[in-house]
Amino acid sequence: MVKNPRTVAIAAALALALSACVGKDQAQPGGGMPPPEVGVVKVQPGDVPLQKDLVGRLAAFRSADVRARVPGVLQRRVYEEGSDVKAGQVLFLIDPAPLQAEVGQAQASLASAQANYANSKAAADRARRLAPDKFVSQSDLDNALAAERSAGASVKQAEAALANARINLGYATVTAPISGRANQQQVTEGALVGQGTATLLTTVDQIDQLYVNFSLSVSELEQVRRAQSIAGDAKVQVILPDGTPYEHPGKLDFSGDVVDPTTGAIALRALIPNPEKNLLPGTFVTLQATLGIQPNSYLVPQAGLQRDAKSAFVLVVGSDGKVARKDVRADRQQGGNWVVTQGLSPNDQVIVSGVQRAQPGSPATAKPADAAAKPGAAAAPGAAAQGQAGQKPADKAAGQEPAKKD
Repeated sequence: MVKNPRTVAIAAALALALSACVGKDQAQPGGGMPPPEVGVVKVQPGDVPLQKDLVGRLAAFRSADVRARVPGVLQRRVYEEGSDVKAGQVLFLIDPAPLQAEVGQAQASLASAQANYANSKAAADRARRLAPDKFVSQSDLDNALAAERSAGASVKQAEAALANARINLGYATVTAPISGRANQQQVTEGALVGQGTATLLTTVDQIDQLYVNFSLSVSELEQVRRAQSIAGDAKVQVILPDGTPYEHPGKLDFSGDVVDPTTGAIALRALIPNPEKNLLPGTFVTLQATLGIQPNSYLVPQAGLQRDAKSAFVLVVGSDGKVARKDVRADRQQGGNWVVTQGLSPNDQVIVSGVQRAQPGSPATAKPADAAAKPGAAAAPGAAAQGQAGQKPADKAAGQEPAKKD
């Protein structure tokens, strides 16, 4: 089949024009491809809070067992279960009749001892008067004086027994040892309590402030100690189940010095104010603990940090416009960023988007990564997740700012 010469000429002209347009768009001086565009964030060193997301368990600030300290029959519960009580408030009543009888017996014994002492004292006084004239023997005088002393001791013993009986009678009225919230009664009315052992009646927990117990691995302990030497008191924020921070932050008040051999962790404890008594002992809670400050650290968006068999690294655009690799030490994640403590320099332009197009030693065109520059922006490639509950925007925390276009 013979093609029309005119048709062939038109097709060739169109192909030539198309190739010319493409070449005009893509051609650069020297005839090479243009450098790829990458999104960068210019980083600055700063003081980064050493934050840890942990899990802890709440415990009462003080907890006291209320027990029957004398034997008897439980007559009545006076308080309302689950209510707040004051120290010294009556909680239970034990049948006082046997105890009152013991008080009566002790009073009678005391009266008898006092009568014996009076007789012994009179005999001793008479012997003292007659002894100088030799009307009584020395032996009789000694016996009279000994009887007086023995009778006096019996009086003191009877007084002590009476005091003890009165104390036991007081224990028939069971009171709260501390102020707090009284729990359920453990023994019903009519039960015999206090026979041989102090029967548990209920417990009272002080919950206007709470302890939260948690642990920290040994590998993080030295880092925390260094940070605390700079920051002072450590802060602990409880995160509620709906993700919002509890309005009353606490502070670390105890750090153990013995490693648990089963977990390899150190026990820590924080004190949390609980004036509204919304938090309850025994609850597992999420904690955001600020345990100090790491100086001269960088916040690098997660998308900008990579790892290989050698180490963690980032790609940066240097002042010569070429991509360079920098090996870094990334301690931990915080929010949407990695906390980098070694390997970066001030004003480094870290590539956070278009990383797959960048090759070390090759040129690249650096553009600001707009998403990373907006605290609270949705997490996009190279964006640091900001505005989380209880956290400062990462850019402000470590001086991170988007790179400016040259």
